[in-house]
Amino acid sequence: MSEKSDLEKQHGTTGHSWDGIEELNTPLPRWWLWTFYLCIIWGIGYVIAYPAWPLISRATPGLLGFSTRAEVAAQIDDATRANAGINQQLTEVALTQIPINAELNQYAVSAGGAVFKTWCAQCHGSGAAGAVGYPNLLDDEWLWGGSVEEIYQTVAHGIRNETDPDARYSQMPAFGTDDLLENDQIDAVVNYVMSLSGEAPSPDLIDTGATVFADNCATCHGDNAMGDREQGAPNLTDAIWLYGGSYEAIHETVVRARFGVMPAWNDRLSESQIRAVSTYVHQLGGGE
Repeated sequence: MSEKSDLEKQHGTTGHSWDGIEELNTPLPRWWLWTFYLCIIWGIGYVIAYPAWPLISRATPGLLGFSTRAEVAAQIDDATRANAGINQQLTEVALTQIPINAELNQYAVSAGGAVFKTWCAQCHGSGAAGAVGYPNLLDDEWLWGGSVEEIYQTVAHGIRNETDPDARYSQMPAFGTDDLLENDQIDAVVNYVMSLSGEAPSPDLIDTGATVFADNCATCHGDNAMGDREQGAPNLTDAIWLYGGSYEAIHETVVRARFGVMPAWNDRLSESQIRAVSTYVHQLGGGE
């Protein structure tokens, strides 16, 4: 009790009281105060020396002119200069000759993998297995061909975009929306198409659907429904479906058609990057 009274006499109290317990007004430890003051001084010095205060389009540069963006840009420039020789070799050799050169092929696959994960994985997935509306690049089914040259053409110019005159282009008619087929004809042809690779929900409509198919679909998909890569018309007999193989999904495709777009990358990636990512995709397992 005497010790408390001595502390009260020495420091006083804050005036706060909880259930009769009063808070002493003891000073902060000197070491803590000095640490606090040093942090304030350091913070002021940092604000002066380094970029700190955000402005409309940039931050205050600081007296030292330090920039993480500039450092990254310098590192990219260094890497570009270091790889200039092999990148030139990659652009000059025929695409089909890249796998023959072990060093060049290893570089192309590594660099192409980096390009793919940066620019392509958002649609095709990090493992290139695709998703609904985005092709699986691991299998051996290609709408426009799976040779390395054909993959290069697709990557460079894209599909159905409006920016590249050399983009691959095809358009399936919207048989329902444009009133090209009656509802019962669409129902029949969907059943026929489903029967080509599995079971149709209404087998009695298959024969009628075959006639509708021959009259309206065979021009692009072929009489045997195995597709035509020159037109980007898919094979309908392999049970591989870009937008789903259910009755509802195929019915939607016939009624409204599909119009997937892939951007042209020749205005965003360098020639060596396009060749590298084409090589990478080709060697994933589905390349022809």
